[in-house]
Amino acid sequence: MRTDQILTRLERVFARLDREPERPAHLQTPRMSRHRVVLLGSTLAFYIAIVVAVLTTSWLVRLDWQVMFFRPYEQWPQLHAFLDYLVVLGQRGPTAVMVAAWLGWRSWRQHTLRPLITLGMALLLLNITVGAVKLGLGRLGPHYATQIGSAELFAGGDIFPSGHTANAVVTWGILAYLASTVVTRRVLSVVSAVVSLSVGATTVYLGTHWVSDVLLGWSAGLLVLLALPWCEPLTAAVEAYVFGLRERLRRRMEAGRVPAPLTGVLVPLLSAGGKWQFRGPVETAEPAAQPAATAALPPGRSPAPRPAAHIPSRPHLIRSERTPVTPAGSRRPVHAERAAARAAAARPVAGG
Repeated sequence: MRTDQILTRLERVFARLDREPERPAHLQTPRMSRHRVVLLGSTLAFYIAIVVAVLTTSWLVRLDWQVMFFRPYEQWPQLHAFLDYLVVLGQRGPTAVMVAAWLGWRSWRQHTLRPLITLGMALLLLNITVGAVKLGLGRLGPHYATQIGSAELFAGGDIFPSGHTANAVVTWGILAYLASTVVTRRVLSVVSAVVSLSVGATTVYLGTHWVSDVLLGWSAGLLVLLALPWCEPLTAAVEAYVFGLRERLRRRMEAGRVPAPLTGVLVPLLSAGGKWQFRGPVETAEPAAQPAATAALPPGRSPAPRPAAHIPSRPHLIRSERTPVTPAGSRRPVHAERAAARAAAARPVAGG
């Protein structure tokens, strides 16, 4: 693809993003209201309570072991095949790709980068907060437990809190957070809650997580969603930086635009009068024949300029030091003494 075509397409994309966002006037960006602050504080208190209950090996750890010994996947084996597919809704890779595709289309329609930047910030916060607690506590899962009744902490695991559950809460909840209408926001809030609850319960059914893992995963994902309004100024700054970087890049490309393609540069250099010029071994062979050509001219007259040689595909040099040989023999005249010697050698010898 040529450089001018790439620049044209980039101009079309950013020209559409330069327009004003087409958002409903009655819907504003979510802010940290008093209700949201209270809900954030309650969720944080619940989060800390679960961590303390697991650290002290309280009744919550006993509940974890009771559910593990109950083995729900053996009680209802007919649900196993369906729930194996349902738990994919909590995996970070597939869900992030699906939601990013949808929000990318939203960014194109609303002429703003806010949906994609908000998704990136939410996933970044999720990875930092959940990953730090996972690695810090190092809890083992039910399938790798070593001591009955133990919390299985600081054993090199990465199961607490549940990443599937927290990712389901954030990934599907971000759709409700970025909804374009109030009704859509309410509907998507219910849908995301059902999906995240189902994914968390499915991990307990499959035996990959403790009950306390799922509870902490729900609260961790909800904390990320509730804290997103605090990131709105940073989101706006990142969007402004991206557009400013685009402007600087565009001015730089307009000031020093990439020259024509390589063929457009080579053609004027290699062509002269419609014929190709070759400066190679042909020029080295010309001086040998030049004295003979100039000797045949009358004195005081310079030789006429020779036309440029036309090279069809590759240079073919005429090697004058060798005489072409045909199947009939050489065209060079044979020496008299050598001819007599050859005739005497070929004559039969008669004996007496």
